Amino acid sequence: MTSLPTPVPGQKKLGLVIDLDTCVGCHACAVNCKEWNASGHSGPLSDFQSKSDGVWFNRVHTYEAGQGEASRTVNFPRSCLHCEEPACVTVCPTGASYKRTEDGIVLVNADTCIGCKLCSWACPYGAREFDEDDGVMKKCTLCVDKIYNENLPEEDRVPACVATCPASARHFGDLGDPDSDVSRLVAERGGYELMPELGYKPVNRYLPPRPRKNGSCGSQNDISLVDIVAKKTASEGKGAALLRWADRVLSR
Repeated sequence: MTSLPTPVPGQKKLGLVIDLDTCVGCHACAVNCKEWNASGHSGPLSDFQSKSDGVWFNRVHTYEAGQGEASRTVNFPRSCLHCEEPACVTVCPTGASYKRTEDGIVLVNADTCIGCKLCSWACPYGAREFDEDDGVMKKCTLCVDKIYNENLPEEDRVPACVATCPASARHFGDLGDPDSDVSRLVAERGGYELMPELGYKPVNRYLPPRPRKNGSCGSQNDISLVDIVAKKTASEGKGAALLRWADRVLSR
């Protein structure tokens, strides 16, 4: 199995901060991500002709939260969270999945990936995508071939999803630096990690929806996406939800 790099104090942790208050669910992030990465680090990205699906590093889910006048729509973009302790890396039998020491980005080496799908089973966030054409696992790379490209203007050295977001709901930076713009944004808005109880320490953060102007959603009742997903799963029955999850994973 693959070992993780030894943590270093003050280490760079590149990641995304996603604002659930301003995300409009337009899927521009998913489309631009697909376009860039189809010829990038993990390209090409396949489309499956037998069904309207394929390899997507970004997927956007939509939930209804609350009831009556207090209800609202929450759009939830999902991609790799580049965890500090990623189970997808430690479970890999060939070392194809690895976490970079210099910036914390989690990547897959397609040359050594054997397509066993163990990493997709280990990832609780569903961030792994199996490319049936290439027979290997692929995932968000934070556009590693773009953010370090010195041929691009500095302002363009951001992931494709961040560059294209029309609502400025996606932010990119070093979450290991408490003084960075993204770290300050997380502190100001009470940003949180997804399912922290699992212990994988995802680097990406989500900003909760702000209270509505009419006061129907007070600050003490800020909508937590974790609560939304948990309640949805509970209402549908744990067994049924688990079977649907397993079916999605195995069908990749």
